[in-house]
Amino acid sequence: MAMKNLTAIISPEMVEPVEERLRRLSVPGLSVSHTKGYGAYKNFYQRDLMTTKARLQLFLAEEHVADVVDAIRDVMGPAAEDGGILAVSPVDGFYHLSDQTA
Repeated sequence: MAMKNLTAIISPEMVEPVEERLRRLSVPGLSVSHTKGYGAYKNFYQRDLMTTKARLQLFLAEEHVADVVDAIRDVMGPAAEDGGILAVSPVDGFYHLSDQTA
């Protein structure tokens, strides 16, 4: 089964609505971490220009990626104007460490 890594960097206040939508899609797992950075949208009130964002990371079977991408983009809607990215990349290996199976 081909796996993909989906990483989304979004505003922290959008984590809960995105998480709720992903649960309705029965997404099997999600990691959320807080991160800081800058890109197209900078915080000009900070000396280092950093803004606080949330990073969502999912590992999905390839056939579920399009539905999850559509769901995240749908939830974000106009809120994505303040920045955010969504990236999908291949996974060369995926292992469950608890049961030693691939």
